[in-house]
Amino acid sequence: MGAQQVRDGFAALYGTEPDGVWAAPGRVNLIGEHTDYNDGFVMPFALPHTATAAVSRREDGVLRLHSADIEGGVAELRVADLAPESDKSWTAYPAGVVWALREAGHPVTGADIHLASTVPAGAGLSSSAALEVVVALALNDLYELGLRGWQLARLCQRAENVYVGAPVGIMDQTASACCEAGHALFLDTRDLSQRQIPFDLAAEGMRLLVVDTQVKHSHSEGEYGKRRAGCEKGAALLGVDALRDVAYDDLDAALARLGDEEEVRRLVRHIVTENHRVERVVSLLSSGDTRAIGPVLVEGHASLRDDFRISCPELDLVVDTAMASGALGARMTGGGFGGSAIVLLEEADVEPVTKAVEKAFATAGFTAPRVFEAVPAAGARRLV
Repeated sequence: MGAQQVRDGFAALYGTEPDGVWAAPGRVNLIGEHTDYNDGFVMPFALPHTATAAVSRREDGVLRLHSADIEGGVAELRVADLAPESDKSWTAYPAGVVWALREAGHPVTGADIHLASTVPAGAGLSSSAALEVVVALALNDLYELGLRGWQLARLCQRAENVYVGAPVGIMDQTASACCEAGHALFLDTRDLSQRQIPFDLAAEGMRLLVVDTQVKHSHSEGEYGKRRAGCEKGAALLGVDALRDVAYDDLDAALARLGDEEEVRRLVRHIVTENHRVERVVSLLSSGDTRAIGPVLVEGHASLRDDFRISCPELDLVVDTAMASGALGARMTGGGFGGSAIVLLEEADVEPVTKAVEKAFATAGFTAPRVFEAVPAAGARRLV
């Protein structure tokens, strides 16, 4: 939905023009899965799909929220009454951002907000982070808070961790706030240092497909939290602040020290090898050897499937079918238990690989996947 449509929707709802319109994208993670809450490395890029918000400032302590994508009228809340985990509906995401800003001492006194999103929900493409970041950016501008992208990302992460109650890392919000068009973002989640790595596949005759399996996940329901707790247990047993501190060359020794803690051993092995894979992809892209990242993506999928155990039959089928049909690389992306896979391939192979995946899903009796090309897009920005 375009800026004008969202602006018109706001005017129809609230009877006045908004103060402005903002957009924040979803993201695809090229490599670096579940490393973000382990102080590790990630490499997302922004999608053209965005959450768009028309917003006006209020001075009376009232927060009004509406989504064009969800049935129901305008939700009206009082900013002084916002409290963590008090809201189990979609409004928890934008309301949580207002709560986090106020908790951090920023004088947000209310807003009228109308939202619309083209980021597929539940597909592992960070629809919730896009929603949070677009609201944070709008309020940052309207209240002249002077916060930078990484600071907004931190506040949005706090909103999701504490207000919503989902133990997510910092990657999704930072990608939405800070990515640049034509680049992947190499992010160190410990110190939030960033490098924009050129990632223009079309110029090299390649494409990256996102295959949304249509299998929905919910991060706040248990399994994600179990993996995070297991990683924290591994760090504690190894005597390090976070698994980021376990060097790749020391992995075998670290695993030996974990003894018969088999589940923890698997989680530790994934995180340490995944951080190493991110560094390898950065090196390959920086040297112009883009096609060589394909096998690294496949390695990453095997690790997520076998060690982290967060894949599913549909995701595995995408990867196996794509690779058997000539793709350069493929892996699941996002938090897991459903969602999407990415496929790196030559431009000429887009149609045959897409058809092969669709046929494989039909043969298996799975819901037809949604397939689209991912082009690195711009991060959060004001539109009007």
